[in-house]
Amino acid sequence: MKIYKIAFLLDKSNNWLEKDTKDFIKFYKKKYSFKIFYEYKKIKKFDIVICLGNTTILKSKLLNNNKLNITVHESNLPKDKGFSPVQYQIIKDKNIIHICLIELDKKVDSGDILESSKIFFKGNELYDEIRNLQSKKTFQLIKKFVDKYPNFKRKKQIGKSNFLKRRYPKDSELNINKTIKENFNLLRINNNKEWPSFFKFRGTTYIIKLYKK
Repeated sequence: MKIYKIAFLLDKSNNWLEKDTKDFIKFYKKKYSFKIFYEYKKIKKFDIVICLGNTTILKSKLLNNNKLNITVHESNLPKDKGFSPVQYQIIKDKNIIHICLIELDKKVDSGDILESSKIFFKGNELYDEIRNLQSKKTFQLIKKFVDKYPNFKRKKQIGKSNFLKRRYPKDSELNINKTIKENFNLLRINNNKEWPSFFKFRGTTYIIKLYKK
């Protein structure tokens, strides 16, 4: 049986999936040859390159140097391409979010869909819980795909698309004229350590961190 070479490309500036990636590799180390990279220029001649948490647009050189380049995107593509799709959908009070394993293309989040599933939220999860559910479903899709590789099917994206802009710490600002209930979904997605919720009042900025009792 052929041992396929699989590379994970992670982003040091957005490495929340790093631990789960290493745990996944430990589970599969006898069946596949895995390696983790943080620079796409070093990845060459791999059967599969799995890009996770990437915040930059990759150049076509990566696509040409390897057989298959894939990533995960959490939306009902072609809707909600771009940045932070989970966060944007939770703000809109969505509890069922599509997640797709797609082939990387020259255009952002426009490649063929290789696997798809859904993430189910209860509506009370906070940042860490949201990330955990997101990661769990991500690696379920990856496992499903690598188990059947190289026997897989592609599905074209069909329909109108829109592009979500990058979120910044300033987007964690709460509207003090809204109730806690109206601000709750924004409070949920904010990171207590890196981009906590905040509001401005009478010339002063106040930080709010949300925890479950």
